[in-house]
Amino acid sequence: MSEPITPIRASTQEFTEIEDIKNNLVITTKGAVMLIIETTAVNFGLLSEKEQEALIFAYSGLLNSLSFPIQLYLRSKHKDITGYLRQLEAAQNKQTDPVLAERIKRYREFVTSTVKEKNVLDKKFYIVIPFSPLELGTKSLPNVMTKKGLPFPKDQILQHAETVLTPKRDHLLSQLGRLGLKGYQLSTQKLIDLFYDIFNQGAVAKPKDMEGNTTPLVNKQPW
Repeated sequence: MSEPITPIRASTQEFTEIEDIKNNLVITTKGAVMLIIETTAVNFGLLSEKEQEALIFAYSGLLNSLSFPIQLYLRSKHKDITGYLRQLEAAQNKQTDPVLAERIKRYREFVTSTVKEKNVLDKKFYIVIPFSPLELGTKSLPNVMTKKGLPFPKDQILQHAETVLTPKRDHLLSQLGRLGLKGYQLSTQKLIDLFYDIFNQGAVAKPKDMEGNTTPLVNKQPW
């Protein structure tokens, strides 16, 4: 009698190269760490010629002031207005004045058609400040090259990375302020939400609690 076949259960989280998200930082399986800043944007086309020149000059100053690498990440996805439409529908149903109720209905239909026809996108802008595992010292190089996991204990890596990344973050936020932009470092939960959304595009629900990796960043798929 042949042995029963046990189905293989795996999670694509194993291939995300993310070891953990902790202390408002992302640590990869190789020991690299990322600090991510979300920032606002400026509609360059609506500025006057002098304002555009001033903004270009300020942006040039930001780039020239950097003594460390950064990565720019733009995320675009379809605008989800489901909640807003439900609010309009609820307001329409509660409205006792038939004229106002009809106006709310027409407005709701206008918003729905506008989003559908013009393919409205929700754009968010991020700046990534990386920390290389090589910054931990030459002793980490063999482990990095041979893919044997974290070169040092996780908490030690995060503590060292935070010391290095914090002044870089503060400098970058200061430079963004000169551009008239507002930026802030993503918290642990916001980082979890961001990567969960990236790895589970189209998912309706998001994890309620992912502290301590109690819930995977990527949904498990049985095979």
